[in-house]
Amino acid sequence: MRPRPADAPPAAGQAPGAGRLAAAFSARREAGGAAFIPYLTHGFPSPDDTPRLLERLAGAGADVIELGVPFSDPLADGPTIQRASWRALEQGVTLASTLDLVSERAADLPPIVLFSYLNPILHMGIGAFCERAASAGAAGVLVTDLPVGVDPELERRLSGAGPDLVRLVAPTTDEARIRGIADTASGFLYYVSRTGVTGARAELAATLGQEVARLRRLVDLPVAVGFGISRPEQAAEVAALADGVVVGSALIDALVEEGEEAFAELAGALAGAAHGG
Repeated sequence: MRPRPADAPPAAGQAPGAGRLAAAFSARREAGGAAFIPYLTHGFPSPDDTPRLLERLAGAGADVIELGVPFSDPLADGPTIQRASWRALEQGVTLASTLDLVSERAADLPPIVLFSYLNPILHMGIGAFCERAASAGAAGVLVTDLPVGVDPELERRLSGAGPDLVRLVAPTTDEARIRGIADTASGFLYYVSRTGVTGARAELAATLGQEVARLRRLVDLPVAVGFGISRPEQAAEVAALADGVVVGSALIDALVEEGEEAFAELAGALAGAAHGG
């Protein structure tokens, strides 16, 4: 699927979040550098903290924010995000409450991508989820455990809901499948920089530049890279290769180990590195 024109406002009848991802990547491209895309689990450390932390990420320079929907079996996530999800679930956070938060805050924040597993969406009901995500102003939806081609009808309904359907691409994905993924995606492609689960890593893959270059030759959508990025120098390295830099576990670790000011400081340093500052 081709990206929407970046400067076009949502057409009559479109969801409030429609087109915001394309606009965010376009604005960042014009300003220089790559988009900074931090991840935050809704409800961690507490539901009351999340609105304030979202504002801190926006103030630190986030171009797009991934808001994680806590799930009891987050197979793609490492221990940091798993623990955050469990803490949020223990405090009653759900997909419904996450959508309520987005509805209240989306207009005042950078574009929000809902980062979810499929089970909570199925539990709510596809129709109800699509309607609520669109009306809440979510700019995108990323469903980590919905591979392309597994359920075409479900994919069609999600991609037509209003928010962009962001897709994952792995290092092991061949060229034919990359093209198939891109045909069903909008907003941007999320390139998983290594196999395995989320989590900070000391070093990036030595072949990352070649992998991103191959992906960018095959697709028209912006390419954001995540999994394992934890330090500003790594963010700068990725920003030289890709259109976006995704960081999650390192920010949550900073929040847990050093507190909110350290979380915001790291977010600012990562944003500056991604932006080329």
